Amino acid sequence: MSSYAAFADYYDALTKNVDYDRYAGYLCEILKRHHHEAGITLDLACGTGSLTLALSDRGLDVYGIDGSPDMLSVAQQKAMEQGKQLLFLCQKMQSIDLYGTVNTVFCVLDSINHLTKQQDVQKTFDRVSLFLEPDGYFVFDVNTIYKHQKVLANETFVYDTDDVYCVWQNQYQGEEQHLVQIDLDFFARDGEIYRRSSEQFWERAYSVEQLKACLQKAGLELLEIYDALHFTMPKADSQRLVFVARKP
Repeated sequence: MSSYAAFADYYDALTKNVDYDRYAGYLCEILKRHHHEAGITLDLACGTGSLTLALSDRGLDVYGIDGSPDMLSVAQQKAMEQGKQLLFLCQKMQSIDLYGTVNTVFCVLDSINHLTKQQDVQKTFDRVSLFLEPDGYFVFDVNTIYKHQKVLANETFVYDTDDVYCVWQNQYQGEEQHLVQIDLDFFARDGEIYRRSSEQFWERAYSVEQLKACLQKAGLELLEIYDALHFTMPKADSQRLVFVARKP
């Protein structure tokens, strides 16, 4: 699996369209609707920590875990620049080993899709369940099969920012596993020349039934599935779904 070393340098520049404050507010509203106090909160697969920081700004006692040391280096630097002392741990999702239990786990912005084997999804859910307090909440999102088939598919996207020129190429790997191979080429200016770096990784879309089965096997109760950033039921063309689960 990719370490996202090259991606870490440009991740924030390429995700400026993501409203992390809005997403943090949405996650907090989910907990409010279910009458759940966030308590100690884990931002799982936190990347460069933008959401972790946004949750902290809302008063949550939150820390982050990610499998990429390069992503976490950016996250720690951002926290320091904001005068925050947040804990960031370098661990893979499917083998987290926490110091104690937590009350809430968030895992959003398609992180589960980066687990391309269903057994790794199961391992992740099992570890989340292990470290959740009784009545703890696990909220995660996923890109849908529709998005993989119709939006990512075999498309090529180009991003031209002040920091980097990026060519994003997708190769849809077939209907059976709904895998998309993603190749990123970065071109960053260095004086009069451009330096190229590359990243390759895969995303897999899972059916609602597959994710339900993994939750059930992990001993987690599925409460709701929402169309992301809304509180409406999923539609046939929903691109991202949010799952709300609880440990009985």
